[in-house]
Amino acid sequence: MEQRINFFEKGQDAIKALHGLNAYLTKSQIEKPLLNLIYFRISQINGCAYCLDMHAKDMRAAGETEQRLYVLATWREAPFYSDRERAALAWAEAVTKISGADVPDDVYHQAKAQFSEEELIELTLAVIAINSYNRVNVSFRTVAGSYQVGQFG
Repeated sequence: MEQRINFFEKGQDAIKALHGLNAYLTKSQIEKPLLNLIYFRISQINGCAYCLDMHAKDMRAAGETEQRLYVLATWREAPFYSDRERAALAWAEAVTKISGADVPDDVYHQAKAQFSEEELIELTLAVIAINSYNRVNVSFRTVAGSYQVGQFG
């Protein structure tokens, strides 16, 4: 598959807009490993090879286990995710897959039991951010594999 547009080269102004959201999220109360878990899971859903490559490399460098990465798509059946991670994953999936409906009440209540209102706002913005990056990379066929750990800060 051939890349259509090199977004990282041609879309500098657009990247700055997305980086503004990322700058906000770096100050988030939500722990970075959890944010990265969300980014990885949503990238699986959206089929973004570039983001999967990037987040897998960063997560492994930060100490995430291969086992948790390998089975993340089936997190509901796997025993090694915390209640907080499960609530975040359920919320992230529901927000990503929103289509003419709202996030189900049970998912909201599960998230509210684990996150403050401010954290839930931050979690939602993190889901919006990764969905934005996924859509850009999938649309323009950004080629996976060249990312280096920590490349984007």
